[in-house]
Amino acid sequence: MPLSAPASPKSPAPPDLEIKDAQLIFNHVWKDLEVEYGREGLRFPKELILLGGAPGAGKGTNTSFIRNLRDISAPPIVVSALLDTPEAQKIKSQGGMVGDREVVGILFRKLLEPEQQNGAILDGFPRTKVQVECLKMLFDEMLRLRREFADGPLAASFKQPMFHIMVLFVDEAESIARQLKRGREVLEHNEEVKRSGLGELWEERNTDFNADLARNRYRVFKEKTYDALVSLKEIFHYHFINAQAPLEKVQQNIIRELEYQSSLELDPRTFDQLRDMPLASEIVRHARQDLVRRLDGYMVETPDLMQQVVDFINHKMMPIIVRHAISGRADINTEDVLFHNPQALAILIDIFSERGYHATADLHRIEIPERVDLTTGAVQCRKKKVFRFRIIFKGSEIRRG
Repeated sequence: MPLSAPASPKSPAPPDLEIKDAQLIFNHVWKDLEVEYGREGLRFPKELILLGGAPGAGKGTNTSFIRNLRDISAPPIVVSALLDTPEAQKIKSQGGMVGDREVVGILFRKLLEPEQQNGAILDGFPRTKVQVECLKMLFDEMLRLRREFADGPLAASFKQPMFHIMVLFVDEAESIARQLKRGREVLEHNEEVKRSGLGELWEERNTDFNADLARNRYRVFKEKTYDALVSLKEIFHYHFINAQAPLEKVQQNIIRELEYQSSLELDPRTFDQLRDMPLASEIVRHARQDLVRRLDGYMVETPDLMQQVVDFINHKMMPIIVRHAISGRADINTEDVLFHNPQALAILIDIFSERGYHATADLHRIEIPERVDLTTGAVQCRKKKVFRFRIIFKGSEIRRG
């Protein structure tokens, strides 16, 4: 039977038919976008987070948290809500169906809106195999656009795309329990609103009052959204969040999953320039051990210098620092020749760090006139070194007038 002929209802579709349909759908949508916006106008969000959450997983609460964490200003794009837009309603009113092609077209146009450029969160996409394939093709086209405009004035508008798959997951029993709990809370809230006349009524969903319906809603999530997202885990950055933990723990996991990764976010050429510079986290990880090792080294290798620095801190600096205990900041100047030795400065800073202070040192050279040549008028100056220390620490919690 030719591929274009209608398949028998009892015959399974050829395995490559759906992928081929996805290619046709994507090509049709992409061609329309190129005509409508021009290739230079196809500026999609650099960062796209595809968020899936089991019913009761706290997706609403955590969506706001993710937006703040990733500095995404635009509200999440809820695909089911897009199907109520005037564009979708027009299709329905003309007797058409809002299928994969229409969903992909409406969604891609939404992603091209200026407010989405800093990043976008997608809720409810993809849900079909065709949508999964169209998402892959979108990523490939974004890479193609990036290469096309990389050496021109529009390079900044076509950045390295980054797609995240994030799944907030709870098991079936927990999902049902949370849905039914929400139902009880909604009823209590709405009864109080009706009684007092204050506040707004919350939506009452049938699935929140019936265990069988709640179970079915969970299974629909597993079979559609969850399976579609998991199918992309080998291609995009995949984050599986155990949402059964307390909210604080869940959000700590989200932070850890989405923390900045240069190799993923920067253009490869930029990353190559920066890769030899250590990350702050790498330095901090061993900072305490390195500090202890240095201080012990001073004590073994230069004990006299170590003692002189300790004496200077205790006798000359601490009386001043104590007087600034409320503000938590002391600025101290000295001309002591002790610090002409650079190692003395290093020892001082390390000692303060070990004691919980933040110390910085600056050297200022000041020229002081000493004599004037009466014949030529030239002024001869003596150079004076002034070491300026700033010591910062947590000040007093007492209230100030």
